[in-house]
Amino acid sequence: MIGNVVSRRYAKALFAVGAAKGEAEQAKYGEQLVAIGASIESAPEATAFFHNPAFTAEEKKAVLSKLVQKVSVDQMVENFCNLLADNGRVEMLPAIASDYKAMIDAVSGVIAGELITVSELSEDRKSAIQANLEKQAGKKLELSFATDKDILGGIVLKVGDKVMDASLKAQLQILKENIKRGE
Repeated sequence: MIGNVVSRRYAKALFAVGAAKGEAEQAKYGEQLVAIGASIESAPEATAFFHNPAFTAEEKKAVLSKLVQKVSVDQMVENFCNLLADNGRVEMLPAIASDYKAMIDAVSGVIAGELITVSELSEDRKSAIQANLEKQAGKKLELSFATDKDILGGIVLKVGDKVMDASLKAQLQILKENIKRGE
């Protein structure tokens, strides 16, 4: 829980700096943070390195510097990453990037969501579902699609912090509970 509060504070600080520089800069900072966060998350060795307290802030800064050069980011984002290293918070970079992206999405009216089905949907069907959901929400929806054989049928839709579980598995669970209660 504390990680969420801390990552949100750092994201908010960089978000405020980006807002002062303009909307384009703010969006660019977000893209660069997401790229760095994805680089760290995609390499388990990097994640383990940044979590390891045996390494000094200078050692973490050196590795982070190489990563930042590889991604090629603005000086402000590089300074922000160095600040994280100085404060022993580099391992939080993926969470900070996620919080920053959520702030950008909130300002631009974009909602993130995930649709889980039992089998893969065609691209046409995905587009139709996304268009329908955007129309209902009245906002742009960044929808990712996933499959899960365990739901047996139906869908599970996660949008923001809300979950609509219309899966066969959930319906069977409700039926099971009703039978247990004698309803």
